[in-house]
Amino acid sequence: MAGTALPRRMSAEDAAFLYFEKPDAPLHIGSIAIYEGQVDFDRFYASMDARMHLIPRYRQRAVIPPFYAAHPTWEDDPEFSLSRHLSIVELPPPGSERQLMELACDHFAQMLPRDRPLWDILIVRGLEGDRTAMVSRVHHCLVDGVSGIELLLAVLDLVPDPEPTPPPPEPWRPQAPPDPLTAWAEGVFETWSNAVRAWTDAQQRLLDPRGNVRAATEFAQALQTAMQALRPAPRTPWNRPIGARRRAAYAQMSFQEVRGVRSALGGTVNDVMLTILGGALGRYLRGHGVKTEGMTLRLMIPVNVRREDEKGALGNRVSMMLPNVPVGIEDPAARLVAVREEMDRLKSRHQADAFESLQSLGRNMPALYHALAGMAGIPHGQINLVCTNVPGPMIPLYCVGHRMLAHYPLVPLAADLGIGVGITSFDKALFVGIMSDPAIVPDVEAIGRACDAEFIALREAAGVAPSDLPAMPHKRSGNGNGHAKTPVAPATPAAAPV
Repeated sequence: MAGTALPRRMSAEDAAFLYFEKPDAPLHIGSIAIYEGQVDFDRFYASMDARMHLIPRYRQRAVIPPFYAAHPTWEDDPEFSLSRHLSIVELPPPGSERQLMELACDHFAQMLPRDRPLWDILIVRGLEGDRTAMVSRVHHCLVDGVSGIELLLAVLDLVPDPEPTPPPPEPWRPQAPPDPLTAWAEGVFETWSNAVRAWTDAQQRLLDPRGNVRAATEFAQALQTAMQALRPAPRTPWNRPIGARRRAAYAQMSFQEVRGVRSALGGTVNDVMLTILGGALGRYLRGHGVKTEGMTLRLMIPVNVRREDEKGALGNRVSMMLPNVPVGIEDPAARLVAVREEMDRLKSRHQADAFESLQSLGRNMPALYHALAGMAGIPHGQINLVCTNVPGPMIPLYCVGHRMLAHYPLVPLAADLGIGVGITSFDKALFVGIMSDPAIVPDVEAIGRACDAEFIALREAAGVAPSDLPAMPHKRSGNGNGHAKTPVAPATPAAAPV
């Protein structure tokens, strides 16, 4: 990552996460990682300090130029200190996972301070079973899911006792940020340059009639695809304006079993996960008196569009797909068929490419336009929830010699989306996090239990036997509201995915 040239100016996609952020809807992503043993804070601090030159964004602040003359820039923080980003807290006895999840969600619900680099890590000691947890937050303007995994690999180790991190060629000396007038002038000039470049490109395209026809056709197809997908979504109990509180439920399962279901019934791993999620949400809705016969929910699924040469560049390079996932089909195998057909339909229509094309049209618009759009807020009523599925490393990872046992994703909420789902893989297991606003969804753990039941039903329909992987030495807790803990092991029926 240190060898990758990072742009100083944010892209429109990155800056949007700053513009749309609200106090009751912070737009950072994160995770809860659980490690064997007691991670020594001083050793971890020293390890992070030795790696700072490898992740230069971790020492840079987001600076918005006056009057939104352009998108924000990344500037060195002259007051940077790891002590402003690393902190430690001790859980009171008994140190249960219920306590950990409640602590993590309360911490996650707060905005990251804008006067420093937009990340932090909370080390949580006193977790039962001789374990340590780390609650990580990093702003979405800095990373998307894929680059977040790359960042994870930059701060952890592949072996328990790695070679020391090579020192930087020279000590870090922060560059002074430009004064407001200079920042404004730079922004105006850059915006003007981009406009001239866009105009020049448009004039050159006029010399290529065939190219113009092709571009116009592609744009019309993209617009038609997008408009078909953006009709109002069905209303659900959780589609209400969110508040500031957060609670979560979690699930874990063997990746081997998911691949077994995929091999037996067809589709992709993502199709299998959407099938289970659709079944779980259907159960939840019926439990709350909603008739689900023939009902589908519209999900927003981020799609990675990062090129091979953009790896390590951080930032956001995503488009999206908006599948209508069935929640009224109670037979799991039949539901998987419907999910596969829907996903194949969207892929054949290149929906993700269409949204990428439409998104590219706004990149040269003035930053002030994007900022005003952010102030107006995210439109309500278009989708039912966001579901991210980010592949992670399928090998063990270590933090100053301590093996990571679990890696639960934390996803942000916004607008009228009272729940959101994050899925990631790590070391032969899948980890799923269901984030909620407890004022809207007070029983989010019920969705987790429904996921357990749906996975078992789908696995049985596929004829897949439980794997014989050893149980992970940790448990899954509820949403921090006093519900009983449910044991979790990736090899058992109780360890189900979303």
